[in-house]
Amino acid sequence: MSVLIPRRNLVAAMALLPAAGFLVACGDEEKKTTTPAKPDEPKVAAPSDRGSVDMAKLLADNPMEEKSVGNADAPVTIIEYASMTCPHCANFHNNTWPAIKEKYIDTGKARLLFREFGFDPRAEAGFMLARCSGDNYFAMVDVLFKQQDAWSRASDGKAALLKIARLAGFSQESFEACLTDQKLLDDVRAVKNRGANEFGVDSTPTFFINGKKYAGALSVGEMSAIIDSM
Repeated sequence: MSVLIPRRNLVAAMALLPAAGFLVACGDEEKKTTTPAKPDEPKVAAPSDRGSVDMAKLLADNPMEEKSVGNADAPVTIIEYASMTCPHCANFHNNTWPAIKEKYIDTGKARLLFREFGFDPRAEAGFMLARCSGDNYFAMVDVLFKQQDAWSRASDGKAALLKIARLAGFSQESFEACLTDQKLLDDVRAVKNRGANEFGVDSTPTFFINGKKYAGALSVGEMSAIIDSM
């Protein structure tokens, strides 16, 4: 797990932390990396869950405003804990999520709640910028996942993030203000700490689908099998 870094050192740490350090926290070696899957891939068996958590507890008292996609009345609720610097998370969002969104979210069968689980200063900074984007939260998350290599592995992470943030409408001043917002950083960390301490999240991505826990970047077929069974 990552070591929490005080706010006053976050920006400096984000710029200097070696990129190689990010990969350790993003799941364990037993997690497989999924390959891009097509929406019409053959049906596969649902993977085994890793236990379950009461949905009422999962949905109660999140430290930050929930960021969600889909109908709140959908019969299936997917809660994802992710880290912005996690390659497995980027793989899921770039290659699997579009098909799942089209097949289940857009049709009202499921909704997604996306929760921050930053393993390192750059991941925390990415989440903070997404939060500071307001209504563009998911658009910012999408861009950061798509361009993950460009900023998570850069020698100067701050400069790389600023370049992306400018395209999203940030000025130098608003960028700095966002990344020096102590309360925002504390809140982002509180989401992670609650996930770890109350729900046993220790790798990313971790999904709770109607309360059942699944770890790893699920493929379209695997996630479809889980949702269809519900």
